Amino acid sequence: MQSAPASVVSSAIRIRPRTALVASADGSFRQRITEILTGLRWQVREAEGGAKAWAEAEATPPEAIIVDSWLPDLDLAEFLKDFRGSFPQVDLVTAGNSTAQESPRGPYRQELLYALRRSQDTDTAAWNTAPALTRTTPAPNRMRAEPWPILPDPKAIPAVSAAPTAAIVPIQGPSGHSPAVPIRVVLPARGAEAAASDRLPELIGDAPCMLEVGRRVRRVAPRMTPVLIEGPTGSGKELVAEALHRMSTRSRKPFVAINCAAIPEALLEAELFGHTRGAFTGAVQGRIGRIEAADGGTLFLDEIGEMPLSLQSKLLRFVESGELQRVGDNETMRVDVRIVAATHRPLAQDTQAGNFRPDLYYRLAVFLIRTPSLAEHAQDLTLLVDHFMQRMGREAPLKRLDAGALAKLAAHQWPGNVRELEHVLERGAILAGEEAVLTARDIDFGFTVN
Repeated sequence: MQSAPASVVSSAIRIRPRTALVASADGSFRQRITEILTGLRWQVREAEGGAKAWAEAEATPPEAIIVDSWLPDLDLAEFLKDFRGSFPQVDLVTAGNSTAQESPRGPYRQELLYALRRSQDTDTAAWNTAPALTRTTPAPNRMRAEPWPILPDPKAIPAVSAAPTAAIVPIQGPSGHSPAVPIRVVLPARGAEAAASDRLPELIGDAPCMLEVGRRVRRVAPRMTPVLIEGPTGSGKELVAEALHRMSTRSRKPFVAINCAAIPEALLEAELFGHTRGAFTGAVQGRIGRIEAADGGTLFLDEIGEMPLSLQSKLLRFVESGELQRVGDNETMRVDVRIVAATHRPLAQDTQAGNFRPDLYYRLAVFLIRTPSLAEHAQDLTLLVDHFMQRMGREAPLKRLDAGALAKLAAHQWPGNVRELEHVLERGAILAGEEAVLTARDIDFGFTVN
């Protein structure tokens, strides 16, 4: 068989697209970089965060990676250090971070820097021509309506003083009229950008109490420290536990959750520790428990305050020694897990009342994270509404809320917190039927439990 001429092979190599990976939580940033690099004959893949970028690079290593100036899920400095060590052949460039230039320069570095410079110029031009503090939604479309209202991007508003300022923002509704209820937007003070870097993608909200949750998660996630998450029902405790696991060094190992209140006391021990065949009536075969299944990863004990006292002593032994014993077995085994527990009960008070073992409490509550009620960050209501409506819009035509519906939501006390809000919006979308707009009539709170 005759081989192809050398000139043809050389030509084929020259026109083979180079591959680049763009890691950023900012969709517009990724879009701008992608458009510019595509024009330079690059194939571009996108990642919303550091974890996905790492997985993309492991699946198919690119020639280059452009990383935004912060990542929503991983510490930027640690990501850059680990990425250089694992992928030394990949040309790495970071937006607004000079340390990225320490990586080995690839043959196409100038094209990457050009794309980055062009994208930043485009962003600056867009800001200079944008109307101050207002965005107007397009005319409603039954199949693809924009969510309303849309708040200004806090990152796009320059800080002008050391103290925060407030403004009444004339947000335009779908018909071009301002809503009946004005929305007060607090402009960030100088230095607020550092606090915003603690924001987590799982936790929607810019209120200080939500940023504090993100800050605590980022600080403790890389450690083995046991964490106790306290907060009212429906405030996102399991989301915090999942974020702790995702941002830890155990993220590639299992995340195993068990609700201590949902399993009968007689079965909870076997569910946690496992059992051998014939250990009790109905045990026709042996099985491993949730603790053993989480070996190397994270064990999430939800509603730990509901665990019976008799089982608390057995859990305490495991927490202290790292060894467990299956029900019906005489042998012990060592298991390596990180324990994250959660409760809606005031465990410190329960220990004083004798309802929870103090020694177990102090071993679980080495590091405390409190998830706030929705009433404590009511200023995030519109962000949460937009988040849930966008998520429902992935499986059905996207709907939006009018001013009356939003005002009705704002007046509610939310005893069920964020989970109740999600269910109310889902119920409203069903009640609205084929209509693209949810009105106050569609907002049904059902029976409220105090």
